Amino acid sequence: MEHTALFEKIDELTPEYINVWEDVCNIESPTDCKDGVDKVGNYFADLARAHGWEVEIFEHNIAGNVVCITMNADSERAPICLSGHIDTVHPIGLFGSPAVHIENGKIYGPGVLDCKGGVVASFLAMDALDRIGFKDRPVMLLLQSDEEKGSSISKQATINYICEKAKNALAFLNTEPASRGEATLQRKGIIRYRLTVHGISGHSAVCYENSANAILEAAHKIIELEKMKDPAGLTCNCGVISGGTVANTVPNLCVFQADIRFANQSELEKAKETVASIAANSTVKGCTCEVEQISFRPAMEKSEKNYRLLDRLNEINRKVGLEERVARSSNGGSDAAYATVYGIPCVDNLGTRGGKIHSPQEYAHLDSLAYSAKELAAALLYI
Repeated sequence: MEHTALFEKIDELTPEYINVWEDVCNIESPTDCKDGVDKVGNYFADLARAHGWEVEIFEHNIAGNVVCITMNADSERAPICLSGHIDTVHPIGLFGSPAVHIENGKIYGPGVLDCKGGVVASFLAMDALDRIGFKDRPVMLLLQSDEEKGSSISKQATINYICEKAKNALAFLNTEPASRGEATLQRKGIIRYRLTVHGISGHSAVCYENSANAILEAAHKIIELEKMKDPAGLTCNCGVISGGTVANTVPNLCVFQADIRFANQSELEKAKETVASIAANSTVKGCTCEVEQISFRPAMEKSEKNYRLLDRLNEINRKVGLEERVARSSNGGSDAAYATVYGIPCVDNLGTRGGKIHSPQEYAHLDSLAYSAKELAAALLYI
């Protein structure tokens, strides 16, 4: 089976899948909106059933449900997995009504790039392969439902399900937004803490006699946390800060979050020790601090399996006339990190191309849909 007919079929189907792209992005699905996320998942599940593919739903009572779609489910060969997330970041209504519009070769709207575009490209690749008679091995499309919050809503149940489904796969191709000529093989891990600083209330006129300013103490802690950095790139950003009640009262409470990025296990241990030490020691007499870990995502550390997989993808791209990709690292988190921890060969950022991710101006290039689908389909055909 040659790729020429496959690419022709993708070009033929692309207008239909641009409509699908518009449809699923008009279904707004911020991570906290289970109903919206499930509607997107059900849209793809129904589309898959219409093709005669196997559909499995991993249901969750708080997070959106994960959808696992398998083409050629009867094949006994090892599968190849495509993955993307169907949750988005912005509240419903921010993009207007309808949420999506198309102009000048671009599609604008919530999740058009991150990451529904990659999911649609995956589905297009599978559809084209199916129509030209590809039966060589199972192809599994895994739709994550709370990726934008690091799978914290499901307490990692969703991503654990995905990795268990994919654990025997030859490859895990993640369709986060693509950068031209690049593929992500290493990513920072993310650990987030909520720090609650307790002080002692008092009248502002005598504020330092029998009181302790929780906001002042929080400021000292934030300064110390922001210093957390080493040559490998350990960083901390503090935000989502609240505290105080009225201007003439010394604040007895201040709460803030710390977002810490780490490249490897040693950096993670350093971060944990630093946070514990800063929380335990107070500059303002009378203040105390509680620490709560609110989310965690592992680092995607360097893996020879991932580099070998990228080498193979580049061999395939040369064969079919597509652009080769160079390996890169990213400070952002991704589900690809979990796949790598599981030992599944993984390459990230194979989705559509565009810009202004996580903003009300998010867009994707319409012609990147067919390109992404061709790259994914060629990998599925020849890997």
